[in-house]
Amino acid sequence: MTFSSRLSVAAFASGSLLACSCLAGESTVMPLWPDGAPGATGSGEDHEPTLTVFLPAPDKATGAAIVICPGGGYGGLATGHEGTDVAAWLNRVGVAGLMLKYRLPAKGYRHPHPLKDAQRAMRLVRHSAASWGIDPGRIGIMGFSAGGHLASTAGTHFDAGDAGATDPINCQSCRPDFMILGYPVITMQPGFVHQGSRNNLLGPKPDPALIESLSNERQVTAETPPTFLHHASDDGGVVPRNSIEFYSALLKAKVPAELHMYEHGGHGYGAERTGSIAARNWQGACEKWLEARGLLK
Repeated sequence: MTFSSRLSVAAFASGSLLACSCLAGESTVMPLWPDGAPGATGSGEDHEPTLTVFLPAPDKATGAAIVICPGGGYGGLATGHEGTDVAAWLNRVGVAGLMLKYRLPAKGYRHPHPLKDAQRAMRLVRHSAASWGIDPGRIGIMGFSAGGHLASTAGTHFDAGDAGATDPINCQSCRPDFMILGYPVITMQPGFVHQGSRNNLLGPKPDPALIESLSNERQVTAETPPTFLHHASDDGGVVPRNSIEFYSALLKAKVPAELHMYEHGGHGYGAERTGSIAARNWQGACEKWLEARGLLK
């Protein structure tokens, strides 16, 4: 896959490029906010969240799409094995992959900025769905590690959009239709939190109310999207209890869910790797899950 040049702000704002710049086999990088992100404190790459759009070949396209949130402990972004490699796999099975470059707390953007970026990405994909050959009712979100926390936050903190917004993108719902979470950070609670992610996102002494709100195992309701989780039992970075607690909460709320806990895999195995049981098997299991939910038709 090749990266095309960045969209011009003027062309993006006019909407003229939404229908024609994103071609199968290539990728297009677009700003989430053409006039600058809300709360931005500067200009340049660290201050501008983007979405990189990878579309499948027309003869393979299923109409499904997934926003991809790479991990990195809220301190960086693993855009290779948790980003572009994931998009390449999704394209092969007919799914549009949309890699989110969200603003990072390490660059001065603690909560709620990463969440606002993820919500905006969901709205943007729905707004652009017709021109990208995407079904607006089949748009999911996927995240790995801290990106899994961001994805699960988007799946438990959403709204239906603002029908009276002057920006048409903000009229769209930001609720994902499904979630795929890989070795995700889920909780902000003591005991099994990934402390580095919490410190980066919330600071060293966060408000207890914020800890509660962003402990996503405590925010699951019947409206939480169906979810596929995968994790390795020997993960020494993000303890497996994160996935187990979220899965248990989904079951309690009667939300369709599937959890794959592999004996070996460690942390950060991502996509397109064959070095462990988890790395070799999760993509095939996920593909079967997507197929069973009618998302690959």
